[in-house]
Amino acid sequence: MKKHLFILFLAISFSVQAQSNTANYKYIIVPEKFSFLKQVNQYGLNTLTKAFFEEKGFTVYFDNSEIPEEIATDRCKALVVEVQENNSMFVTNLTLLLKDCKGAIVIKSKAGKSREKEYETSYNLALKDAFTSFNDFKYVAGNPTAVTNPTPAPTNVAPKTASAPVSQPIAVKTEQQEGLLYAQPISNGYQLIDASPKIVMTLLKTSVEDCYISSNGNGNGVVLKKNGTWFFEYYKNNVLVSEKLSIKF
Repeated sequence: MKKHLFILFLAISFSVQAQSNTANYKYIIVPEKFSFLKQVNQYGLNTLTKAFFEEKGFTVYFDNSEIPEEIATDRCKALVVEVQENNSMFVTNLTLLLKDCKGAIVIKSKAGKSREKEYETSYNLALKDAFTSFNDFKYVAGNPTAVTNPTPAPTNVAPKTASAPVSQPIAVKTEQQEGLLYAQPISNGYQLIDASPKIVMTLLKTSVEDCYISSNGNGNGVVLKKNGTWFFEYYKNNVLVSEKLSIKF
């Protein structure tokens, strides 16, 4: 009995510490390129990470964007995202860390895993698996909560009632893709076809509602819904391109 009570005490202590460690943060900074990858926003991982934490109510900036003076003068008001890779021969392993301004780990996810052979799918599924550690990690305006115990699962927290405004990098180019696209279900998402019919894009499901990992054959990014409109967002020459899409599901 004493052993079980001691374990319960440790679990409660960890949860309280997590809340205390994150109680003063509403800003999160996501790097443009994760250290283990060669390209900016490779496989759409950085955009996906930004969208995930914005969905949780946080104000999220890429590290190349103009951050507000509040953070510029005191970087200790923001948490920084880091993703670590620890792959084995047949398994992709990604762990997501939130660090403070001194580099100390505030919260660490479980190791997200995927056994898919195709790199883009495998890395995205592994990151999605790591995200599940943050299912109850939220920021509610005036009452930040971050009850996260990556292993085992998190405890319940207050419901999300308000979202922080979405930030954009400095240079954003908006374009309109012509023609209606039709979404056909596939095993892990959708394929978009035009009137030809020709497959013009694939959408892979993520843990974030109305946000898909996407590829049009020329580049990778994310397709997400903002204010009722679908956009395909990706980087081209270090500029974030946002294409409006007309999709019929």
